[in-house]
Amino acid sequence: MTVTAPQTAGTSTRAPAQAARRRRRAMGLRPPVWFVLPAVLLYVAVVFLPNIQGLLYSFTDWDGFGTTWNWVGVANFGSVFADPNSMRAIGNTFLLTLVVTLGQNIVGLLLALGLNARIKSKYILRLVFFLPVVLTPIVAGYLWKYLLTPGGSLNSALEGMGLGFLRQDWLGDPDLVIYAICVAIIWQGAGYSMVIYLAGLQAVPAEALEAAAIDGAGAIRRTISIVIPLINGSIVVNMLLSVIGNLKQFDTVFSMTEGGPGSASETMATIVYKTAFTYLRYPNALAQGVILTVLVGVIAFVQFRLTQRKGALA
Repeated sequence: MTVTAPQTAGTSTRAPAQAARRRRRAMGLRPPVWFVLPAVLLYVAVVFLPNIQGLLYSFTDWDGFGTTWNWVGVANFGSVFADPNSMRAIGNTFLLTLVVTLGQNIVGLLLALGLNARIKSKYILRLVFFLPVVLTPIVAGYLWKYLLTPGGSLNSALEGMGLGFLRQDWLGDPDLVIYAICVAIIWQGAGYSMVIYLAGLQAVPAEALEAAAIDGAGAIRRTISIVIPLINGSIVVNMLLSVIGNLKQFDTVFSMTEGGPGSASETMATIVYKTAFTYLRYPNALAQGVILTVLVGVIAFVQFRLTQRKGALA
């Protein structure tokens, strides 16, 4: 009697795709490589070459307009680290990234867990919580700027509830402004994280949750011990997207405070813009942009490798 080894899910999924590729090659239907040439040329012209040119100009004294320049080495990078505003912007960027990444993922996960339950209005609520994502960051920033002004809706609501002692100049206080901006970004991005977590929750087997409930595990215990390990992929994707997006945060910050008061809410992206288009110091702005690019790339790579290794060990 012949015993046939059972096929794994990966083998059964790959086999049809491999067979289809073999049939296309046998029939001469393999798409020509030069089909991708227009897209590659467009990418090189619009993205690759300008980035390389900007990297080279960051080591020069180019004035941004002429064709003449002198090589100055790493002097522009030294001026970035010697500038207290630039260093404060780097610190604000990391603080904003940490607060928003944690807040957005926690809120998004809680919303996903709540809306994954069997409630009649869950589809309407999903739409409501996702609506802020549709707004552009500029619009969301101006909306929150209106809400957080000294005479805005938030302070008026606090006054109406008898909590006038909590009134603050949310965007005028250097100690509060960065956290007020974080709240606005979390409000807009939580719905995006919620959708990714909902997709992960759909794959959690109901049998495992029912078995844990029969064994006496409560809702919190089931979430920590069963749900969160099974949606590790969604957590990795959300964390990676949040970190990369917030390290480059510009629109919301600029529309709410333009980096003020003073430089209390400057981020690396806003200070690059101001250095280039307000102070017209293009080589310094290019050096700041290179530093931001390197920071984003290194942090994203390290985070990806750590989460990949964690997934492999799991």
